[in-house]
Amino acid sequence: MPRKTNLSQSTQTSQWPVPADSVRYVIPEPIVRLLASHDLTRELYPLAFGHYRKAVGHHMHREHHRDNLLIYCTDGKAFLNVEGTPHTVGSGDLLLLPAGASHRYTADPNNPWSIHWAHYSGPLAEAFRQHMGFTNGTYIRHLGRQPRLLVDFNGLLSVRQTGFRTQGLIHASNRLRQLLAAVPINADETGQARQAELEVIHNYMREHLEERLTLNELAELAGLSPAHFATRYREQTGTAPIQHFLHLKVERACELLDTTSQTFADISRQLGYDDAYYFSRLFKKVMGKSPSDYRHTARH
Repeated sequence: MPRKTNLSQSTQTSQWPVPADSVRYVIPEPIVRLLASHDLTRELYPLAFGHYRKAVGHHMHREHHRDNLLIYCTDGKAFLNVEGTPHTVGSGDLLLLPAGASHRYTADPNNPWSIHWAHYSGPLAEAFRQHMGFTNGTYIRHLGRQPRLLVDFNGLLSVRQTGFRTQGLIHASNRLRQLLAAVPINADETGQARQAELEVIHNYMREHLEERLTLNELAELAGLSPAHFATRYREQTGTAPIQHFLHLKVERACELLDTTSQTFADISRQLGYDDAYYFSRLFKKVMGKSPSDYRHTARH
């Protein structure tokens, strides 16, 4: 069984003996207190992080979990129980065990998991839990193989062999924030077919910025009814298809305002709007400023 720890003084990492090809990096308690009070880190900061390769015999049981633990499984399998409910964690799964969730996990003896992991704390932890999609009792999201996520986890380990220098750990804290913020971008629960379909729609939008596409046209391209297409698109992207198309037009308008001397009326016509005043209102609604104010701000 894991060694019991003093809840007020140490991070709740497992006591699994780390082999030579794995890494466990635990931040000293005095440094944790510094991170918890520093202006640049107090909202979110790491407590420990690491990488376990083929973690034979890896197990942990926490009844009073006080920090947050994010685990990305890149190979193998483990058996998990959270608040009395069993789960299986496999390659490509991202697991979040939030503060307060009692749990235990054990690596599959025949196919032990390989994982990157980070314990962290701070007032923003709950907001990031929701941002990452771990809501309504969801503890596991399947992301598949995500090289960018691995880069972010390995970025935390860049502070090794720096002697717990404050500057390096401030950097690690902000790398942690970057990692958590990017999870929804990395998430791919819709499957490759859905993603390919979505990319076809987005390419079509980008190729027809000079037109005024309708929901019916986009739905026909996807082979769905307008209502079904709009619902599925929002589920995948969090926004409406026509709203995304408008944002692409506004992005293009910003680019033309930045890089050309064209009038906004000319830009509007180029993007399918004969009524420059109408497009100007749409532009302001998205950007928070008029096209003329944007051009002045961007160039000066």
